[in-house]
Amino acid sequence: MDWGSVTTEDLIDALREVDWSAPPRPISEFFSRFTTPKSLSKWESRLKCNLYYYRTNYFIIVVFILGMGFLRKPLAILAAFLTGLSIALLNDSFAVAFSEKVTRTIRQFSPHLAAKLRPPAAPVVRGKRTTKRAIHICGQPRMVFVALFASVGCVLWFTSNSLLIVLWALLIALLTTLIHASFRVPNLKARLSTFREEFRSAWRNYREF
Repeated sequence: MDWGSVTTEDLIDALREVDWSAPPRPISEFFSRFTTPKSLSKWESRLKCNLYYYRTNYFIIVVFILGMGFLRKPLAILAAFLTGLSIALLNDSFAVAFSEKVTRTIRQFSPHLAAKLRPPAAPVVRGKRTTKRAIHICGQPRMVFVALFASVGCVLWFTSNSLLIVLWALLIALLTTLIHASFRVPNLKARLSTFREEFRSAWRNYREF
C-alpha cells in the first residue's frame, strides 16, 4: 500500500472503523529497528503506516503516561477514564461491542428494558439497505453518549484542578508517539497486515451489495 497517497482524513476514517480489540504488538517488534526518514514524503508515509499498525501500542502508551500523572488524583483518573471512553466510542467496533455488553448486562436484570435498548433497524428498499446503518448505543445515537461522557469528564477536570497536569502528560504522550512513529521502520508484517485488512474491508463492502 502506498501510504503517501493516504490523506489524513482517510487515516482517521480507517482508525475509526478498524477493530481495536487486537492485542498490542510484541515489545521486541515495537522497538526493533529505527532509522531517520530520507525525505518528507518518506516520513509522512512511515508516520501514517506506524500510527495504523501500532495503534494499540500507542493507545497503551498514552493511557500509561496519563495514569502516571494522576496517581495522587483519584478524581482526575475518573475524568481521564471518561474522556478516553468518549474517544474510544468514536470507533465503530468498540461502540458496537460496548453497546452489546451493556445490553447483555441489563438483560440479566430486566429483559423488557433490554429489548427497548435495541438499535432501530435501517430502512430496506427492494431487499437493500438505503443508507449505511448508523451506530447506536443502547438505542440512542452514538454521539449522545460521546457528548455525555466528554462533558462529565470536562467537569471533573476542572473540579480536580488537574487540567495543567493532563495537558503536560498528554503532550509527553503525543511526543513519544510521534517520535516512535517517525523513526520506526515499517516492517513486512505491517504491510501484510494492511493488505489483509484492506481485503477484509473490501469483502465486507462487497457483501453489502
